[in-house]
Amino acid sequence: MATLKEQRHQTIKNAILRRPEAVVDVSIHLWQRLAVELISIIGADGFDSLFARSAHLNGVAFPWLLLSHSSQQSHARFTGLKISLESRESNEAIVASTALLITFIDILALLIGELLTTRILRSAWGDDTLDIAVKEIQ
Repeated sequence: MATLKEQRHQTIKNAILRRPEAVVDVSIHLWQRLAVELISIIGADGFDSLFARSAHLNGVAFPWLLLSHSSQQSHARFTGLKISLESRESNEAIVASTALLITFIDILALLIGELLTTRILRSAWGDDTLDIAVKEIQ
């Protein structure tokens, strides 16, 4: 049986790969929905701090990722990420986007726990996204 962390990682991979032909748009949409949920709880500065930490941890593997670290309006918050992902081949964009989201959500889970993280993801991405990943693992 898969651990909660493995299930969460599979959920992220599945969410990004729902429309492989539009991986950049899907990734940005996932980030935007997650930001809305988290900013209402931890504020823009809290979200931006977690995002910056995740970017820093992924910087060695993906030095080409340009991520904005300032508290921008939600529609512009991920402009640098979008431009960076669009500049890469699809497979590389998938790997980088997945790694960045996994890192971010793993940090969040360490800070607030698995249960609350799962609730936030369900609220942000919908039950169907999480349920599909759990079914595929089982």
